[in-house]
Amino acid sequence: MRFLKLPRSLRQLSTHVLAIALGVLLTVSTLQVLPSQAEPAPIVTTGDTSQLIAQRQSPATGVIGSSSFVTAAVNRVGSAVVRIDTERTITRRVDPFMEDPFFRRFFGDGFSQQVPSEQLRGLGSGFIIDKSGLVMTNAHVVDKADKVTVRLKDGRTFEGKVQGIDEVTDLAVVKINAGSDLPVAPLGSSNNVQVGDWAIAVGNPLGFDNTVTLGIVSTLKRSSAQVGISDKRLDFIQTDAAINPGNSGGPLLNGQGEVIGINTAIRPDAMGIGFAIPIDKAKAIAGQLQRDGKVAHPYLGVQMLTLTPDIAKQNNTDPNSPIQIPEINGVFVMRVVPNSPAASAGIRRGDVILQVDGKAITSAEQLQNVVEDSRLGQVLQVKVQRGNQTQQLSVRTAELQNASS
Repeated sequence: MRFLKLPRSLRQLSTHVLAIALGVLLTVSTLQVLPSQAEPAPIVTTGDTSQLIAQRQSPATGVIGSSSFVTAAVNRVGSAVVRIDTERTITRRVDPFMEDPFFRRFFGDGFSQQVPSEQLRGLGSGFIIDKSGLVMTNAHVVDKADKVTVRLKDGRTFEGKVQGIDEVTDLAVVKINAGSDLPVAPLGSSNNVQVGDWAIAVGNPLGFDNTVTLGIVSTLKRSSAQVGISDKRLDFIQTDAAINPGNSGGPLLNGQGEVIGINTAIRPDAMGIGFAIPIDKAKAIAGQLQRDGKVAHPYLGVQMLTLTPDIAKQNNTDPNSPIQIPEINGVFVMRVVPNSPAASAGIRRGDVILQVDGKAITSAEQLQNVVEDSRLGQVLQVKVQRGNQTQQLSVRTAELQNASS
């Protein structure tokens, strides 16, 4: 009651003091119960051993925290990535009607000599591999081009001269004369690439210059036969980084900004899947292209199919099958190219290749790699099964003249 008798101003002051005191009391008690977020992790002692229990970091935190690695990688190689514009003049076939003597007498000789032509333009990417002005790109970017223009990221443009083309590996080297101060893309090693590694594609897809896409390495050693281009001899790096027309010839980078592959837009129907030529393969080819302008590839001259007992059984149980196939593992010869090394050695359609130089052959890709790694003119001992018999044939490799054969 004495409190009520105090003046009103004193009663208000007393109320404020009481509220502050209660707030301080509650805060102190809370701090005693809840540990601070900034305090070090607890130390657990077991016997004589003290172990620090580290606070676990969320997996997402690592990805978010390292997102700038893409920027660093692109900055490291970006200035060495170029745009390649090509021009090609094609002449349309003259209508045979225009060569008819009656037509020429009626309209005159001059009319029939007016052969129509068309200008085709192409777009691709590439990257500088040497300060002297060597640019690596895809063969299909510059093949049959009458004019090649290379444009750097800083806007400078130079006329490019094709030093060499290899259709079998879809690789080409272009030379530009731009002094010796050119930026060079750092080359990594595709042999060190693993599935799940970061993959960064840089190039000019669909004409959009200096475009970067990010993904991972989806798989390794995807054969050209599996991709659907049997006229190539490649094992691709497969990635889900977007690769579109115009990206062809540009670099595929790892997380450190090193080139691990050369992008190639070879499958227009490949939604969400891209392919790149391993950089180690490109390194081996680039020197030969610069020196000789081409690469000599050995070949046998057979069209082949991987054979398994199940595939053979399906064929043999078909009443309409024209041939019975041995139910074994090997490579089935579907066709022998006329005048080829295989034809000269006596390999026939329907043979099953079992071994080469004593090494078992179980797939078409394996046989292709064995031949590719051989020397021109090397004699290979090929064991085949023909019907119920096996034969040993000697095949001397020759240079592949046409990638399609």
